[in-house]
Amino acid sequence: MKLIIDGKAFNAYPGDSILDVARREGIAIPTLCYHEAFGGQGSCRLCMVEVTAGGRSRLVASCTYPVSEGIEVKTSTPAVEKIRRNIIMVLYKRASGSVLMQKLYREYGCSENSLGEKQEERCIVCRLCVLACEKMGTSAISTVMRGIDKRVGTPYDQAATACIGCAACAHICPTGAIEVLDSGNIRTIWNKNFNLINCERCGQPFATREEIDYVSRRSGIEDAELCFCEECRRKKLVGKMQGFSPC
Repeated sequence: MKLIIDGKAFNAYPGDSILDVARREGIAIPTLCYHEAFGGQGSCRLCMVEVTAGGRSRLVASCTYPVSEGIEVKTSTPAVEKIRRNIIMVLYKRASGSVLMQKLYREYGCSENSLGEKQEERCIVCRLCVLACEKMGTSAISTVMRGIDKRVGTPYDQAATACIGCAACAHICPTGAIEVLDSGNIRTIWNKNFNLINCERCGQPFATREEIDYVSRRSGIEDAELCFCEECRRKKLVGKMQGFSPC
């Protein structure tokens, strides 16, 4: 299956979205709510492109639009740039405290307007954090409220019993909206404190006891095999590979 992107022909596989092909081929399309672990949501709409099929052109979200034979895609047109600029402007006004949104606001040359800014806010409600929490299987956070008051939080903004302190939500957040404070062997996130355990190899605190226990139950892997930080796990794997001699 072939399609045209910015005047060049590319191959696509069944089930590919336009964004899938673009990323595979190194074509830049901006996104905020997309992550390869979850696929397209079509929430932020920043990945809008112009698609021509059957003689008709329209703007679509590239992260959710499925590729079909012979479509033509333009990743940057006056209409595309205008809608991206408007999206950035609205999201910046919602989350003016985000360094990323401040950067995008300047880069896209957004014009000043009368919309109020939320200087204390950094969340654009992209829902990546919620999806990450669901993927972990805990669902400790979710979107609450509606309309302009919509936000991400724990039930009643209290420390969630289901939260294991893994901070996957914070790691995936594009705007740095989720605060994680690691102080010594204590991690604070979502109004809840966790004890951090130390890596068995380097001695640095790296994960909560709750996270290790949860992953052990889900995977069947013994706790002892999980008590290494990411860097030390890599070193341990390299050591095993170096000692491996093929038959």
